[in-house]
Amino acid sequence: MAGELEPIATLSGHQDRVWHAAWNPQGTLLASCGGDKVIRIWGKEGDNWICKTLLQDSHTRTIRRVCWSPCGNLLASASFDATTCIWDRNKGEFECTATLEGHENEVKSAAWSKSGALLATCSRDKSVWVWEVDQDEEDYQCAGVLSVHSQDVKHICWHPHKEVIASASYDNTIRLFHEEDDDWCSFATLQGHDSTAWSVCFNSTGTRLASCSDDKTVKIWQEFLPGNQEGIVTDGNTPKWKCVCTLSGQHTRTIYDIDWCHETGLLATGSGDDSIRIFREDESVMDKVNQPSFDMVASVNRAHGEDVNCVRWNPKDTGLLVSCGDDCDIKLWRYKES
Repeated sequence: MAGELEPIATLSGHQDRVWHAAWNPQGTLLASCGGDKVIRIWGKEGDNWICKTLLQDSHTRTIRRVCWSPCGNLLASASFDATTCIWDRNKGEFECTATLEGHENEVKSAAWSKSGALLATCSRDKSVWVWEVDQDEEDYQCAGVLSVHSQDVKHICWHPHKEVIASASYDNTIRLFHEEDDDWCSFATLQGHDSTAWSVCFNSTGTRLASCSDDKTVKIWQEFLPGNQEGIVTDGNTPKWKCVCTLSGQHTRTIYDIDWCHETGLLATGSGDDSIRIFREDESVMDKVNQPSFDMVASVNRAHGEDVNCVRWNPKDTGLLVSCGDDCDIKLWRYKES
C-alpha cells in the first residue's frame, strides 16, 4: 500500500548547513547541529515547534552529530574539532560536563548503547572508540580503540538489544564489533557497496541491518545464526551477515542517511539529490529471509533546497519524520497511508 509524506513544519535558525537531528527517547525534544557550531534544542508549544535552548561555545568547529542517551538526560555531540562533548540536563538546564579527547581529527559520529553504559565514537582517523560511562561520577574511560577500517569512519550505531556496534566507512565496508574476552574486536566485515558507506541502521529486532552508500544503493543485510535452517555456513559461534536485498534506481546521487522505524518497519532515506524516499517490505514475498523485497511507498523530490543529510523517525509519534539539509533548514514530515 502506497503512502504520502506530508510537510508539517520547517524549523529555521541554523546559520550553516544542518548535519544532523536527533529525537530524545521520549520523542518530545529534537536536537540539531551543524556548521554553525551550535546545538539547538527544539520542543513543541501548542501546535508549533520552537527552539527552546541554544548550546554553544563548547566546540570550535562544525558539530557533525548529536545523540541522546537512553535515559534522555545526556546528549553527546561529535565535532570536527576532534572532541565529543557530553551535555547533562539533570538540573533542568543543559551543562557541558565532560569533553572526550583522543581522536586525532574530526569525530564523525557518536552513539550510546542500549543500556547507556557505553558510548561509541568514530572519526576521520579511521578508528572507532568505545567509552565506559560512569554517570554518577561523570567519568568516561576508553575501553577500546578499534582501528580496522582503512579509511574515514562515517557513522556508527548500536544493536537495539546487544552490545554490538556497526560502523560505515569511506573504505566501502561495514564492520561489526563486539566485546570478546574483555577486548573489543571486529567479528564481521560486510562487503558489497562499490563506494563509500555513509550510514547504517538496525531493524527493531537487530536481525537486519540497512546501509546506504555513495553508490546510490541501499543494502539489506540479514543475520544468520549458527545452525540456521537456511544452511548458511557460519564461523563457529559467530553469526554470519549476508546481503539479501539491494535497492537501487530510486536516488540519482549519494544516499547520505537511512533510518529504520522500529514501530512501522518503514525505511527512510535522504540523498544528495535533495530527495527523501520511504520504503516498506513486501510481505507477500514467500522467502522473506533470503530474498526479501522492498517497495518505495512515498517520495518527495525537492524535500530540501540542497543535500538531505539526515532523516530520523520519531520513536514515539508514529509516522513523524525529521530531515535536515545543506539549505540550513530542518523539516518535519508526516507519513500517512493513501
